[in-house]
Amino acid sequence: MSGLGAKRLGKELSKISASLPPGITLVAAENLEEWQLDIQVLDSNPLYAGETYRLKFKFSQSYPIEPPEVTFHKTDSRPIPMHPHIYSNGIICLDLLGSQGWSPVQNVESVCMSIQSMLTSNTKNERPPGDEEFVRGNRLRPRDIAFMYHDNTV
Repeated sequence: MSGLGAKRLGKELSKISASLPPGITLVAAENLEEWQLDIQVLDSNPLYAGETYRLKFKFSQSYPIEPPEVTFHKTDSRPIPMHPHIYSNGIICLDLLGSQGWSPVQNVESVCMSIQSMLTSNTKNERPPGDEEFVRGNRLRPRDIAFMYHDNTV
């Protein structure tokens, strides 16, 4: 990676290596193209009590103009959370992660905090409608999926 994206990611990595908000931990950032962070829900939401989830960030050459690809990554000890906006393959339906909801003022920390907030406010232990079909048939990168958000107009 080179240019603006590399400079921006270098600054972000320095900042988050020094400190992150509670419940967010940098796990790996061996290069500037892919990072892994763990997040926890810090309130008393019983759906996520005691769980830690792994996020994978993939950055393009166009970052921060283009949003990173952010997905939940399943490991032996890190499940993909049950949530009406999180598919079983880890793809997250969140307008912030799409080209229309993204702003270059966002960063890795703010994305993690938004996802924490999304989990905190959840009351439904379910996957999005059509999860199995979506997971089986989707061939697009997460940021290229044209999700329909509740506030979209027809």
